[in-house]
Amino acid sequence: ASPGFRKHAWGSLMSSSAAIVVSGLSKCFHIYDTPRDRLLQMLFRGRRQYFREFWALRDISFSVGVGETIGVVGRNGSGKSTLLQMICGTLNPTGGEMQTSGRIAALLELGSGFNPEFSGRENVYMNAAVLGLSRAETEARFADIEAFAEIGEFIDQPVKTYSSGMMVRLAFAVSINVDANILIIDEALAVGDEVFQRKCYGRIESLKKRGVTILFVSHSASAVIEFCDRALLIDNGELLLNDTPKRVISAYQRLIYAPDDKRKALRAALAGPGGLSDAIIASEEGESAEARELSVNDDSELFDPHLKPSSTVSYESHGAFIEAPAIYTLDGKRANCLVRGRSYLYRYRVRFDRGASNVRFGMMIKTMSGYELGGAASAAGGNGILHVSAGEVLDVSFRFACSLNTGTYFLNAGVTGASAEQETFLHRVLDACLFKVLPSESDSATGSIYFHCTASHSSAVALAATTTL
Repeated sequence: ASPGFRKHAWGSLMSSSAAIVVSGLSKCFHIYDTPRDRLLQMLFRGRRQYFREFWALRDISFSVGVGETIGVVGRNGSGKSTLLQMICGTLNPTGGEMQTSGRIAALLELGSGFNPEFSGRENVYMNAAVLGLSRAETEARFADIEAFAEIGEFIDQPVKTYSSGMMVRLAFAVSINVDANILIIDEALAVGDEVFQRKCYGRIESLKKRGVTILFVSHSASAVIEFCDRALLIDNGELLLNDTPKRVISAYQRLIYAPDDKRKALRAALAGPGGLSDAIIASEEGESAEARELSVNDDSELFDPHLKPSSTVSYESHGAFIEAPAIYTLDGKRANCLVRGRSYLYRYRVRFDRGASNVRFGMMIKTMSGYELGGAASAAGGNGILHVSAGEVLDVSFRFACSLNTGTYFLNAGVTGASAEQETFLHRVLDACLFKVLPSESDSATGSIYFHCTASHSSAVALAATTTL
């Protein structure tokens, strides 16, 4: 993209406060079953049709204000990347209008636009030229680009020798150093390591303060909630919701976990005049009266039977078996969609096939990435149950306070003991339970753990005057 006003269609849609305006945007791809069909389509010059139509996007309309940060969420294949490519101008729309104002820097695919045979240095100059920088401007920024990428001497090696992490480092370093008015990112930050991701998000924050318009695709609910002013939910090529990040994430999570027979009704309710309120009711048909009374603030926990872990790993048993791990409210109702600040019971049953001594039980709460947040054991050291006989069945219960922010988490379960005079895991189950913490529209907390943080501020001038007196 070159600096200044850029237009993809007819007429004038822009206003002084808009950086991106999309109106009725659609994209249709032609799907050919065989190469022969593609050839026949060319020979018959459209007199006969040898392809199937696939509409990646249908009638998408929205606007992005100057300086706004917008997140785009949706299931894989929903059309998110197609939308970003059309905004960048790398893909032509089938119908509709789209206009942008200012220079666009985009990180759409890993290393897109890089020539694998060229060195990193050569690719920097080439990529910067595509983004509208002169060679002199690139030279002035090169030190900053090289420092941010942190790939050392590899800057002068062919890009084909780079790891995926190195490539995304260099691509991101170029994109954020071209003084763009609009920055577009398509899930690229998920590739870098944790330190680099922190560095990228820190730079995104500084770009936001400078008034750069940011549009990015992410599957990270916490990133969308923390960094975005607004979010878009796209599903099957349709824009279902354009609202606050927490409302959109709430709807997105309900949509992806909805059973097939209810997903259609949920989508229709989201796109209808009732919006999110009707969608919540539609997604909870057949649930209890308490669940149906949920508002967008999600002030009641509920049980979603379709929220099940697919990554459960059960270790080999050494005389014990963990069964029926589940979360309950304090009054005994099953729940896996929890409300922050409330207490819950994590229960499971352990069946013993062999006798064991010093038996202890444990739990652990983890993030989606596997990071262990915290847990507990039923006893410390050698203070477990003195002896459990073969054939016994024990019900285990842990009470815990849900001091977690909005997100999805796992629970582990384990039982240890001495069998044949050796202390070991008698049984252990990783990712035994999956649960999520529901969003609250008035919530200002960030990160995973809720620390009950409160903010206050006062006038520095008034404070100085008080100190002087």
